[in-house]
Amino acid sequence: MIISFSALFLSVILLQLSSGGVGPLDALSGIVLGFSTSQIGLLGSAHFFGFFIGCWWAPRLIGNVGHSRAFAAFTATGAISMIAHFVVVDPIAWALMRVGSGLCVAGCYTVVEAWLQAKVTNETRGRAMGVYRVVDMGASLAAQLVISVLEPAAYVSYNILAILFCAALLPITLTRSPQPATPDAPRLRPMLAVSRSPLAAAGVVVAALSSASFRMVGPVYGTEVGLQTNQIAWFLAAFVLGGALAQYPVGWLADKYDRRWVLIWLSAAAVGSCITTILIGGGNTTLVMLNATVFGLTAFPIYSVAAAHANDFATSEERVELSAALMFFYALGAIAAPLFASGLIQRYGPSALFVMIAVGHVVLIVFGLTRMRARPTAEKRTRYVYAPRTSFTIGRLTRRQRETPPRTTKDENDPDE
Repeated sequence: MIISFSALFLSVILLQLSSGGVGPLDALSGIVLGFSTSQIGLLGSAHFFGFFIGCWWAPRLIGNVGHSRAFAAFTATGAISMIAHFVVVDPIAWALMRVGSGLCVAGCYTVVEAWLQAKVTNETRGRAMGVYRVVDMGASLAAQLVISVLEPAAYVSYNILAILFCAALLPITLTRSPQPATPDAPRLRPMLAVSRSPLAAAGVVVAALSSASFRMVGPVYGTEVGLQTNQIAWFLAAFVLGGALAQYPVGWLADKYDRRWVLIWLSAAAVGSCITTILIGGGNTTLVMLNATVFGLTAFPIYSVAAAHANDFATSEERVELSAALMFFYALGAIAAPLFASGLIQRYGPSALFVMIAVGHVVLIVFGLTRMRARPTAEKRTRYVYAPRTSFTIGRLTRRQRETPPRTTKDENDPDE
């Protein structure tokens, strides 16, 4: 099974290393080149704007030209956006290039996940998704460390990322596996998420507020509190590591207890982590790294818990469109968060980043408590599934897993175990 998907997984690794490294590298390069903090935030927002366009457009392009050609077009867009950085050194031009890199990421993941969906069976789905999660998370973690060996504002650094984008093209285009049938593009109905669970819609926005602002503007925070480039790389990686470590225990809690309480307590812990980060500043590097890990533990799983809660109130036929609707709200939050966070840092200093994130989580806590008075939790719950924020089509891969009843003890007869 792993061998049959090896080309897809290798492309995912190379794609993550390139696209995951460009965000922090752009932030550090912008500082060196004299961009304002708000302009650096604009680069992060532009990435997620391109990501949103790619999520919507990619299924339609696949239908027109096929999987391999669509993947080639998207990776070419990403490579061009990297190489062009030092053709025009201007924050507005870089923002347009980041739209291209965001479009590339969404498009490539749509192709990969459509290919996976066509090839998995009921017997291999659980294991395939498990390997996919490990590959995606592991490569994302490594991507944060890439900036420790890349010199900011250097043409060679962006060339290396462009090479990785191009290398991601090779495994899929050279595979002998026949291309799968083109999937139908899911309808985008954002209000479906609100109608099924207003709390889940709010939860994914807060998840975007935390993750997008931290990963895109975090290097600015690190620089202003005195961290070196290699320390900033570990600072960002610690957040991703915390999110990876949280998946199993948070999933167990979300299947065992009321998911609204899980969301509320995760947000409360995230607020505590933000306050601790503000108090520490950059004074103790070890504590900064540990606290970034704790922040990842508390903030990263919120999207998946919110998605599980929304699916508790949806029918099987709605799950794919619900996944796309949740991704829509995440994209909106991720577009706004870096620009808003960078503006606050420019005006009030680096601690404003974590003040903003803490306020967002406090609002989620209050809203969660309010929603608990509005209606009871669902009597029949879906299974918690880690939900990657990769494309509008991820719902197809996770739908069948969600419909396996949640449990807290191992079922030896479950093929997904």
